[in-house]
Amino acid sequence: MKQSAVAAFRNFVEPVFRRPEFVQTAALCLRDSRKGPEVLLVSSLTSKRWILPKGWPMEGRTLAQAALQEAWEEAGVTGVVETAPMGHFSYQKVVKNGIPVACRCEVFRVAVTGEAQDFPEMGRRKRRWVSPEDAARAVEEPELKKLLKSL
Repeated sequence: MKQSAVAAFRNFVEPVFRRPEFVQTAALCLRDSRKGPEVLLVSSLTSKRWILPKGWPMEGRTLAQAALQEAWEEAGVTGVVETAPMGHFSYQKVVKNGIPVACRCEVFRVAVTGEAQDFPEMGRRKRRWVSPEDAARAVEEPELKKLLKSL
């Protein structure tokens, strides 16, 4: 009897209160250097931790196109984006009302072709190019660390 009550809770009650994951899109921007490939990281707006350029889906754009747009707005880079995600990572995002929500961020590889000195979020973020290994050490999300280490 106890097992059936637990099963009923897990199958019927728990899903009512569980929030679905929100989907975001991220740009894993890469360039070649003499030392090998480099990954672009940007500082987050609030915590100032190192992250990939990322954001919400955009109406009229694919997730890949939205990732490329975020790379431009947050880091001032242009490039060629792959249409299929190379992976994903999950994290908790605190939204404006202070409530944490689960996010699944689809990651798209961007081969960087240009880097502007003037871009929309220029004064609000820092950007830096680092090796994939250093990028993996700088970010907090375990799945993103694993993705960066695979480069």
